[in-house]
Amino acid sequence: LQGIFVLGLPYALLHSGYSGLFLIILAAALCCYTGKILIACLYEEDEDGQLVRVRDTYEDIANACCKKLSPRLGGIVVNVTQVLELIMTCILYLVVSGNLLSHSFPYVPITEKTWSVIAFVTLLPCVFIKTLKIVSKLSQLCSLVHFIIILAVMTYCLTQVHQWSWAKFRLSTEFEDFLVSVGVIIFSYTSQIFLPTLEGNMENPGEFRCMMNWTHFFACVLKTTFALTAFLTWGEETKEVITDNLPSFLQTLVNLCLLTKALLSYPLPFFAATEIVYACVSRGNHSNYRSPLFALGVRGSFLLLTLLMAMFIPHFALLMGLTGSVTGAAMTFLLPSLFHLKLKWQKLSFLEKCADISVFILGFLCSLAGMVCSIKGLLEVFG
Repeated sequence: LQGIFVLGLPYALLHSGYSGLFLIILAAALCCYTGKILIACLYEEDEDGQLVRVRDTYEDIANACCKKLSPRLGGIVVNVTQVLELIMTCILYLVVSGNLLSHSFPYVPITEKTWSVIAFVTLLPCVFIKTLKIVSKLSQLCSLVHFIIILAVMTYCLTQVHQWSWAKFRLSTEFEDFLVSVGVIIFSYTSQIFLPTLEGNMENPGEFRCMMNWTHFFACVLKTTFALTAFLTWGEETKEVITDNLPSFLQTLVNLCLLTKALLSYPLPFFAATEIVYACVSRGNHSNYRSPLFALGVRGSFLLLTLLMAMFIPHFALLMGLTGSVTGAAMTFLLPSLFHLKLKWQKLSFLEKCADISVFILGFLCSLAGMVCSIKGLLEVFG
């Protein structure tokens, strides 16, 4: 919940004003709620009225909802959406890596796209990652670097407190800019893909709801504090990646830390996406699809795909807004509420049904509007 995409939140506040602060809080509450109802879909009551975990994954939930239409239709839809979100996340890491390198070494006559290629070369060993054991060690280092980055940016912002002015906040905002900000904020909270696995591995799954409440509360506080202090420091000068606003003596150091974090973050979504695809393809009886060479080919193809996409769409905030509006909204709002209504309709109270329907409608509208506006923004950038 506290990933590198937090760096786009001050830019979101620039375009959404006071409503952006409300959105950060609302998104935390809604994402916490949909995470809980998604996990509720993993359970059914037995003959004694006790809840029993009868499903293990997001895919199992989707298949259970769509079994009358097709036994595997729901799982296919969910897997495609998950892969899209994970691959888009990988693309964002490459985009931000190129951005960070170009700003760290402005005197080197190399374009941002070329820097992305250089960052990509360091990620080539990812094709040889076969287990989560290596990924987990990289993620530990990633978390440490993240705290260093946030501490450095926040410390600098606090030294500029004498320049803060609430007048920098907008009371009104452009509707299209506001919708792009919605996508950015939603994407910074998305974690539903990992929740079934997380809950299944908890020592005490009964504490899942409490865990969701506390983690989303602290994530909301941290995101709001970081976005607010950064925006109050730079106001209208706030850039897509907030570290671009730092003075040169600090920017290079923080950007190199960010680059390290982006490269260390890349393996997790990349591994998850390739594992989903490989599992789907090799599910049949074709031995060729289960060979190590085929798995290597899948990982290599995905690695190359992320580079090509990063080269064609090198705009961090717009791409994050598009991803949040499409896959983020679907996995976070649309599908959990839809699945919960489908599987638990008979046992839900009237208020619970209204809540699920409201979340679905809100998620659909945000997804549609945000997608249109993000695409329009990208088209304008490309002239």
